[in-house]
Amino acid sequence: MTSPSAPASAEDKDPAADLEPGTTPYYARMHKWIKRAVLVCLVALVIEGAFTLPFMAVYYGYPTLSLTQICSELLKIRYSNDTLECKYPYPPFGPPEGAEGKATAQDVWGIQPIPKYHRLGFRELVKIHNDRLARQAAQQQAASHP
Repeated sequence: MTSPSAPASAEDKDPAADLEPGTTPYYARMHKWIKRAVLVCLVALVIEGAFTLPFMAVYYGYPTLSLTQICSELLKIRYSNDTLECKYPYPPFGPPEGAEGKATAQDVWGIQPIPKYHRLGFRELVKIHNDRLARQAAQQQAASHP
């Protein structure tokens, strides 16, 4: 004889009581796997984002060039203007860096813009930077010796 105050066994327990709000027992397994898949994707995105900047910096020449020099070289190539420099530290409430007022880009504009600068190879910014410094030194030397 069982008393009405006896605890319910595992079989008598309502299966919908353990589910998340809005989940029916029919879809509970699917929701569990969707949660797991979303968690795996989010972790993968965080890991990918954490490694993107270091790998790109090394690709562009980080140990030889500083991050500010890499930024400046990319601006010079993008806008075909050897006078552009990245601002560091960037003013906290300054305007966003953009193409406003920079009319030197040689791109073909349209629905799908076509850039006219060449695709950079592995550590090619180092060579471009060194060539630019040598060119500027030669110009200064030529200007100082008439």
